[in-house]
Amino acid sequence: MRIAYLEDDYAQAELVTHWLREAGHTCMHLASGREFMSLLRRDTFDLLLLDWEVPDMSGYAVLGEVRASGNRTPVLFATQRDDESSIVGALTQGADDYMVKPVKQAELLARLSALGRRAGVGDMDDQGMITVGPWTIDRGRRQILLEEEAVKLTDKDYELACYLFQNVGKLMSRAHLLEKVWGIMTPIESRTVDVHISRIRRSLQIRPERGYRIKTVYQHGYRLEPMDE
Repeated sequence: MRIAYLEDDYAQAELVTHWLREAGHTCMHLASGREFMSLLRRDTFDLLLLDWEVPDMSGYAVLGEVRASGNRTPVLFATQRDDESSIVGALTQGADDYMVKPVKQAELLARLSALGRRAGVGDMDDQGMITVGPWTIDRGRRQILLEEEAVKLTDKDYELACYLFQNVGKLMSRAHLLEKVWGIMTPIESRTVDVHISRIRRSLQIRPERGYRIKTVYQHGYRLEPMDE
């Protein structure tokens, strides 16, 4: 998963970031609440990991702004606050899970994985099939069918389309898509994603009259969404 991590204790952050990367996740760490919110305004993640007591803007306040903006990304709190009112307050504010420090590696990774599964994050089984509107994705044959007719796609167009179909309704930044589809971990200025999005729109005929569209979110990224939204 792609995880954004808010933590002002650098020793703790280094340890947890190591655990996450060792488990195959990508982790972007920030120590300031306002910098964290700035990051979320320009990039997208599969999961947010928050501490409560951080400089300039608490993790609780960050959570409030995240949910108020309509962002439904799963949130896990990892904090020293162990009183009932804090736990209830965080969960009421929109947190999905809550851990009290010191956190243990196996438990943290298990809770993150459980949140990811509940949110539908992760790759489809290689032999899996998924149907979205008139499109069927056949991973076993690496093809996408439109109304039962196979559409000819390049490898990257196919992989990008699969990822969008697996994440219907979720906003994806260009950096997120570059990482997931092309394996590019460092943000770069590139029109690569835009070109491929344009091609799959045409090739797969993703347009409103078929019930779905790929919405361009200015200076941010893309979202495949049903027209009833």
